[in-house]
Amino acid sequence: MGSRAANAMLSRAQRIKSKLQSALEASLLEIDDVSHRHAGHAAVRASGSAGETHFNVKVVSAKFDGKTLVNRHRMVYDALTDELQSGLHALSIVAKTPQEIAKK
Repeated sequence: MGSRAANAMLSRAQRIKSKLQSALEASLLEIDDVSHRHAGHAAVRASGSAGETHFNVKVVSAKFDGKTLVNRHRMVYDALTDELQSGLHALSIVAKTPQEIAKK
């Protein structure tokens, strides 16, 4: 089975996790599917997607060091371009460096 076919068998949450881990080498990565909270939204119905449209993402990565919040979010969106083009409607992103997490 090719990697594309194998990837298609994974849930969107699993694909998001895999793509973000690969791109950002995350030391912490939490993916929470909150699609059920948005099931009636017009944009979700229009996308034709059967669920898995809205996610909360928490990523801790050293690759965010020195980057603005906008650039960190851009890095996440860039890693998930395929998902955004295939029914992923919205992300809520928390993007921190390991140092920022350690301060808490």
